[in-house]
Amino acid sequence: MVSFASLRLCAIALFCLFSLSAPCFAGEPAPRYAVAEMPTPVLNTPDIAAVFGGRDGRTLQADNCGQLRAMEFVALPGTVFTIEAEQTKGKLRVYRVTTADYPYPSKKGYFIDSRLVRITEKKPPERPRQLPPKETVIDNLLAAKGSRYVWGGNVRSGLPQMLSLYPPAGSVPLPSETAAMWRLHGVDCSGLLYEATGGFTPRNTSALIGYGKGVEIAGLSPERIIGRVEPLDLIVWQGHVIIILDRERTIESRLDCGGKNGGVVVRPLQEALAGVMTGRMAVDDYADAAKRGKKGFVIRRWYETVR
Repeated sequence: MVSFASLRLCAIALFCLFSLSAPCFAGEPAPRYAVAEMPTPVLNTPDIAAVFGGRDGRTLQADNCGQLRAMEFVALPGTVFTIEAEQTKGKLRVYRVTTADYPYPSKKGYFIDSRLVRITEKKPPERPRQLPPKETVIDNLLAAKGSRYVWGGNVRSGLPQMLSLYPPAGSVPLPSETAAMWRLHGVDCSGLLYEATGGFTPRNTSALIGYGKGVEIAGLSPERIIGRVEPLDLIVWQGHVIIILDRERTIESRLDCGGKNGGVVVRPLQEALAGVMTGRMAVDDYADAAKRGKKGFVIRRWYETVR
């Protein structure tokens, strides 16, 4: 006769075998929450070592433009994660997580290195968010001028610890460009704004297209649009954001694949608008324009409306 204990062990084994979440650890319930103790890369793959090192231990998992598409963003210290699952990939213990700091749907999930966080069973308070004064945000943006474009980057000085967390194989130093990307030394378009506001603003353009309130620009010429904008208004569409500094200048982090005009650049507002409007139309409702198959852009005024 099969004992109850045997049946229970079989049931646990079957659950672990077919579960889509984490491996099972008998007698060791998985921790529920984690808090970032330092800037923490969040990726869309659990195989972090493959992204930073690859098979030879010295190769980044980059696309044709040299960008790490496995990167989502860098969570700031104090960011709270809910741990959905955990697993071991090679020598790394990896958590699959969700976080209010990055509330975007994902089929792949989001993953962090367990060494960068502390674990708690009780849900901690969310990371404090305080919007800096407008002048400080503008100063922070301008301080990033000349920074590299890095997909998923929002700490322009980079993360020096990446080279010790995922040390490149061999004794020969990495090429300078590879080492800079390994450290995530730079920012992407929404990451530029995210860093300048201390992590106050949404991290993706998919959220920025509806952030704050819209400025009515449908059908207007660049000159008339310029007459309506204010500092820190956003020229935005799904995929890119340009930040207005004043009625003369904009700042953005641009990906110029293979070119020399990428990274964080300041441009005349008139030039930036004219460039955007060669391929996109000024609209007031981005979602409606997209439904009608129109390539549009909106201007969102957020600073005074979200405080």
